Amino acid sequence: MNRKPRVAVLTGDGINCEVEMAYAFRLAGAQADIIHLTDLFNGDRTLEPYQMLGLPGGFHAGDDLCSGKVLANQLRTKLREPLAEFVEDGKLMIGICNGFQALVRAGMLPATDGIDWKSDDPQVYQQATLAANDSGRFEDRWVTVRTPTMLEELIDTDGPVTPFTKYVRQIDLPVRHGEGKFVSSRKMMDKMWSNRQISYLYANPCSGERTAGYPCNPNGAMDDIAAISDPTGRIFGMMPHPEAYNHPTNHPDYTRWPREKRRAMKEGEGIAILRGGVEYARERLL
Repeated sequence: MNRKPRVAVLTGDGINCEVEMAYAFRLAGAQADIIHLTDLFNGDRTLEPYQMLGLPGGFHAGDDLCSGKVLANQLRTKLREPLAEFVEDGKLMIGICNGFQALVRAGMLPATDGIDWKSDDPQVYQQATLAANDSGRFEDRWVTVRTPTMLEELIDTDGPVTPFTKYVRQIDLPVRHGEGKFVSSRKMMDKMWSNRQISYLYANPCSGERTAGYPCNPNGAMDDIAAISDPTGRIFGMMPHPEAYNHPTNHPDYTRWPREKRRAMKEGEGIAILRGGVEYARERLL
């Protein structure tokens, strides 16, 4: 019997992409359950039965302090022990947009030397942030992202390459955020490159130049970073929304494919990003 990995998709307090994420994970071959944060906080539900945890996009707590900050604090104060056990067991996490912001502000990404669960000081455990877009406004557009050249060359080798990049080296995806500019120290950025934690970069599909530039890089992220993982590759976060490209007609230029290919396509290309994680969980965690 081909068992399906189980994914816990969080919801509550302003998260608004949970249905979309759960649907996309089901297309990718997982069993996805939407769980309210309060049920985890008060112990009515646990993460123990799940092999994957999904933090969707949205506006948790209205982004009133800054995007993902309240959720990050809740993860560290109310779910510290179960999350630490989840990570220790080798399970997977994915944060998209607001979920990515929360993972970064909780110190779970990039976590270049592992997650510091002991400290309560963000200046100690937080190594990066997602700052306001350089444009000074909310960006709602489609962009192109690609894996860095070094990952393209090493994608099939052993090592900490995230399974979420297994099937997709370049893809168009939608972004919809006001604080998506990945920022860290140059020293930390160099360490992330050395650790092979840079998963996707914003790219200019027309120019072929190394630097994307606005609007291809919609927020001004350092080194054009669109997605990263932790050193193990099992915790993954990205600003663009692969779950929002779940059907071919989601793409604004649906006519670019020949009619025969359009008829054959059953799902959007974004599902392949999630499928990489789902297959990893099926092979190694079930």
